[in-house]
Amino acid sequence: MARFSELCLGPLETVPVSVVAQPGVTLMSLVADALGGRSQGVHPTWRRVLRSAVPEGAEAVLRPLFNPEYSMVPDCLTPTAPLWETDLSVQLDRLADVSPHLLLRELESDFGGTVPRQWQSVVDRPKSFIQAYAAILSAVWEAFGPIWARAGSLLARETERVGVAVVSNALPLVLAGLGPKIRFTGQTLYVPDPHPEVFERGARRVVLVPIVSGNGASVFSFDRSDAVWFGYPVPGLNTLWAAQEATTERDPLKLVVGSLRAGILRELARPSTMGSLATTLNCTPATVTYHCGQLEAAGLLTRERRGQHVVARRTATGEALVTLLSG
Repeated sequence: MARFSELCLGPLETVPVSVVAQPGVTLMSLVADALGGRSQGVHPTWRRVLRSAVPEGAEAVLRPLFNPEYSMVPDCLTPTAPLWETDLSVQLDRLADVSPHLLLRELESDFGGTVPRQWQSVVDRPKSFIQAYAAILSAVWEAFGPIWARAGSLLARETERVGVAVVSNALPLVLAGLGPKIRFTGQTLYVPDPHPEVFERGARRVVLVPIVSGNGASVFSFDRSDAVWFGYPVPGLNTLWAAQEATTERDPLKLVVGSLRAGILRELARPSTMGSLATTLNCTPATVTYHCGQLEAAGLLTRERRGQHVVARRTATGEALVTLLSG
């Protein structure tokens, strides 16, 4: 059963509201989906591009941040502080220069002096973790940057929409339609959270942050002293996906091996299990198994059983074909 943190806003006519097109929030949503196992509804094509763009072992580096037992990103590692800084290159440079001592101090504070087991590798080698983490975020944004640029008109339209709603007392309609994961009732906003809490807005400003990642996007922070903010899918996101699909319809690899088999081969930029492939490509495990069998017969991939899972990987021939038809 889904659990929700609550933000009590108070009378809406007294709530100061801003809209900020903060790219760092979109970046964290993308990372959570593509590499952290936290679905944000990112388009499968975008997800494959992002996974192919990051260094080997990126998922392992990020595992402490998205561990099911306690999902938490220390403030010094978030590319959203300050929230009003919308030049992501500045934020990423700041991340790369984070002091190991600052990170360790925040971990001690966040966890009350007892850092969980999943963070031990970070505690042991904080400088190496910071360097790897910053490199991963930079690689993700380099791959996704062109899509963010194409979303400029959607973000501008959303800023105008919210502004009109605020001055016309229609803010409840906006808050009630922020995406499938966010709920609004009375004066309270509910956002999905594996570790739910109840927050009071107090006198803080409310900042709406439209996200360009997936239709299930939900990222928030309710514990800042200056503002409470929450991210939600920017309206019209599907138009960007449609443009992406129109481009991929001319994909030479799809024309040669078919849409699903092209997706399998591209997803195997890293070895993957049958179950993971099925989830990513939105099809049944039986369907993936069948098509992997055909690709294996053609010499484009191999499969190997590891315990309860079957892991597929591209062969040299498969690598060459993907490279040749992905120019």
